[in-house]
Amino acid sequence: MRLHEYQTKQIISKYGIEIPRGEIAVNSNAVKQIAEEIGSEVVIKAQVLVGGRGKAGGIRLAKSPEEAHELATEIISMVIEGFPVKKVLVEEAINFDDELYVGVATDRNCSLPVMIGSGQGGIDIEETVLSSTEKVFRVHIDPLLGLREYQIRSLALSIDLPREYWNTFSKIANGIWNIYLDHDALLVEINPLVITSDRRLLALDGKMNIDDSALFRHPELADLQDLDKGKPAEIEAKKHGLSYIKMEGNIGCLVNGAGLAMATMDILEFFGGKASNFLDIGGGASAEEITFALRIIISDPNVEAILINIFGGITRCDEVAKGILTTLREIKPIFPVVVRLAGTNAKEGLAILNEEKIETAKSLVAAVKRAVELTKGAAK
Repeated sequence: MRLHEYQTKQIISKYGIEIPRGEIAVNSNAVKQIAEEIGSEVVIKAQVLVGGRGKAGGIRLAKSPEEAHELATEIISMVIEGFPVKKVLVEEAINFDDELYVGVATDRNCSLPVMIGSGQGGIDIEETVLSSTEKVFRVHIDPLLGLREYQIRSLALSIDLPREYWNTFSKIANGIWNIYLDHDALLVEINPLVITSDRRLLALDGKMNIDDSALFRHPELADLQDLDKGKPAEIEAKKHGLSYIKMEGNIGCLVNGAGLAMATMDILEFFGGKASNFLDIGGGASAEEITFALRIIISDPNVEAILINIFGGITRCDEVAKGILTTLREIKPIFPVVVRLAGTNAKEGLAILNEEKIETAKSLVAAVKRAVELTKGAAK
């Protein structure tokens, strides 16, 4: 889960990291009022969960409240990379001399958190990471020991930060490290961290990515989730506790377990098929959840067949069969459905399906081959 810039700044400011004065607004009249209260030039920033806002015209400088009102009207009517702008952050304009980068991320290659720093922050940081690796510095953090002061000094020295800022930089580095820990984050970054003309270190922009699997520990973060991000079916699936990702194939897949779902898609690919989705119903799914999952798949206009692959452990195959039966009776899809059941109450589940003449398969490979065969027939 990604947070908006204004949400990230609200969090990092609580950890003693200085940010510009500013407020969020949803219309141009509110923007004008905020600009009047700030009493100086302001920057108006579109709040959408995509990069490149500045290059798309979503970040503008206003020299007066009247100009702020005019620019806000333009920005709030924008759509950036498919996402409509519904909010803007209005902040005091900051004069600065240098742009830096500092962040903490999860290094999956090393299975360790890593603090990253660069003396060249700003909108081109991604290009710097790819083309000028010698300008990007990393220190890996032992989670049992935490971030050490010598690591912070080493990073400050590497990015050529003047010594007069080292104490403040230490507070910032410890701040984002603690944010990373306290919020089960995958990424916390300040980009750019600027050296202002009046000799302060200030977080001009920030980003946070939270581990979705840890949101149950952070209900206050779950409430911040922007449900406009993502496709409607994916949003609805998440509300019902299902993991659904739309793909480009024509065979709808309903599977219990992420590993089994990935294996199912691999086997589909091997036998010449393509999945239209990744859908993991998880363990212990009820008949009602199965019904909802099937409705999502059936609503996809690209689907020509449905492959259901259930290996019952906690999940009971007879419950799955009841959900399948209920859905097919109500919706009556025009395309075929192939079901493979194994594990807990598989015999009972197969009996329910066979009685209604719903096609079943004895193995995953047999089910995949049949689904591919049926879709090729549909294509003809």
